[in-house]
Amino acid sequence: MATNTLRDLVVDSVEDMYNAEQQLTKVLPKLADKASNSTLKNAFEDHLKQTRNHVKRLENVFKELNMNPKERKCEGIRGIVNEGEELLKEFEGSDIRDAALIAAAQKTEHYEISSYGTLINLSKRLGLKDSINYLKDNLNEEYASDDKLTKIAESIINGKVEFVN
Repeated sequence: MATNTLRDLVVDSVEDMYNAEQQLTKVLPKLADKASNSTLKNAFEDHLKQTRNHVKRLENVFKELNMNPKERKCEGIRGIVNEGEELLKEFEGSDIRDAALIAAAQKTEHYEISSYGTLINLSKRLGLKDSINYLKDNLNEEYASDDKLTKIAESIINGKVEFVN
């Protein structure tokens, strides 16, 4: 039986998030393109820039682990992206589309928030001080993006959607 260590769990998790962020660099331009509201479109474009930095920070985490960057297929993000694509198809051409975009995007943010939070705690146990800082920077930006999406939804998008019971 193989002996698994906390380091192995951290490595698997970093590889998973590295792939997640790579997937999102491909998805975010599509979300921006689908957004009809310019504020929402800009939020997706801004988050794309942040996501590219998340990838670079994760590459620095790999360095502290004395590893070359490697991806482990992130099925969690893949599933959320697939679900979001289905949601967008369902609401294509609808006044609800921007609200659906926000809903899909916030699911990814919440996944990332939980993943980075866990990685920070595990990295503390391993004493990966530099990595903790990189991961905290990513986590803080994910929280900020989620908050930004909530504000856009509450102040702009959801108010324009007709409520039908």
